[in-house]
Amino acid sequence: MAYTRIHAVKATVQKALKYICNPEKTDGQILIDSFACGIETAHYDFMDALSKSSGIGNKQAFHLIQSFAPGEVDFDTAHQVGIELVDKLLENKYSYVIATHVDKEHCHNHIIFCAVDNVEYKKYNDCKRTYHRIRNLSDKLCKEHGLSVIIPAGQKGKTHYEWQMAEAGTSWKAQMKSDMDNAIRDAHSYEDFISRMQTKGYEVKGETFGDNALKYLSFSASGQTRFTRVSEKNFGVGYTKESIRERIEKRIRAQEKFPVKKKFPFPKRPDAKRTLIDTDKEKFQENGALKHWADIQNLKIAAASYAEGGSVEELKQKILERSAVAKEARSAIVDLEHEMKAKAEILKYAKQYMANRKYQRGYEKAKDQDAYFRSHETQIILFGGAENMLKRYGVKMASLDVEKMQAEYDAMTAQKAKLKKTYQTAEKEAMEADKQLKNIRQYLGIEKDKQEATKQHKKQDMSL
Repeated sequence: MAYTRIHAVKATVQKALKYICNPEKTDGQILIDSFACGIETAHYDFMDALSKSSGIGNKQAFHLIQSFAPGEVDFDTAHQVGIELVDKLLENKYSYVIATHVDKEHCHNHIIFCAVDNVEYKKYNDCKRTYHRIRNLSDKLCKEHGLSVIIPAGQKGKTHYEWQMAEAGTSWKAQMKSDMDNAIRDAHSYEDFISRMQTKGYEVKGETFGDNALKYLSFSASGQTRFTRVSEKNFGVGYTKESIRERIEKRIRAQEKFPVKKKFPFPKRPDAKRTLIDTDKEKFQENGALKHWADIQNLKIAAASYAEGGSVEELKQKILERSAVAKEARSAIVDLEHEMKAKAEILKYAKQYMANRKYQRGYEKAKDQDAYFRSHETQIILFGGAENMLKRYGVKMASLDVEKMQAEYDAMTAQKAKLKKTYQTAEKEAMEADKQLKNIRQYLGIEKDKQEATKQHKKQDMSL
């Protein structure tokens, strides 16, 4: 996947734009595109948006670079991936110029976008969270285009499993934290907390205290290749084994002091979405009691999968149906995003046209046009750029209705949000049904193997 980095442009926007649009680096400026600004007049568009915002500091724009592995991708594909990345990142709000450079052995995109959006005139929040979003979007797009994984030197990349879980909204680290919180809330002691985590399917290491004990408590969920330390660095304040024990003891003391009369709870249903415990591991083979416990847990999980999911054929049908709904919604989102991009650009130029029309009329009526132009150079250039772009889109100036265009765009935004919710719900339901199906199939396979083993033992006993 592509390597990405971003930095602020503070006082050299024109210089930065000139550099990325160099004809010698961009195949004669063929591999250059822009959104909501002209390539030659982007600096004026940026300054116009910046002038309508307050408290932005000295950051005028941001320079995002996306580099690909040498020889892995052709220039046109790299350019397309860059456009898709910046469109998903900026969501049709910020003006940008993108240029793909072809003068090095590795193909790379340069994207310069305004530090302030064209809608609410708010500044772009450049932080670790937004940078991780850039990386995740870039990785996902590269994967869709069949490109390889590139992890920058000295940086720790996400595992593919963690990336998948994060995309599905179920990061394993977030899930582990949630499971710990639930166990801490319900545990009667620190030892009970450890037992509850094991019941949830976690392997445990370093749970004891003492001079010879490991410093950190660690858990490993099903699907993880390594243990995760329970530390404040990974989970925040209150997540060390000492802190967890203290939290449990403090809660119990408070409950003893101020007892709460509990209502009769409904019996807790087994979790059909949990993965079956792998009882082939050495620790289960060496410990009969532990294996017996795991077999009971697997039976509960399989029974819950049957209860929630129905038959194998019903689950197969549900997976097909929900996957089809998710695919259709995703396709509709992509089509709508393309339509919204064009609509957003037209809307931006329409507002720019209307805001600067009076300066153009003043220029036309001025006795000393040179002097008037020097006084209102930015506004006149922006008017001319907006007028040219609107003509290119086939918009008639006489019937320009900004309010109507804004209402249409808002309706499209609402439609996209609805489609996104449909896609996420269907995708989640398909994943849950798939896990239930795997649980049932795996459990049936385990039972079949047990029956075969029992038959073999009986035959051997009879032969003796």
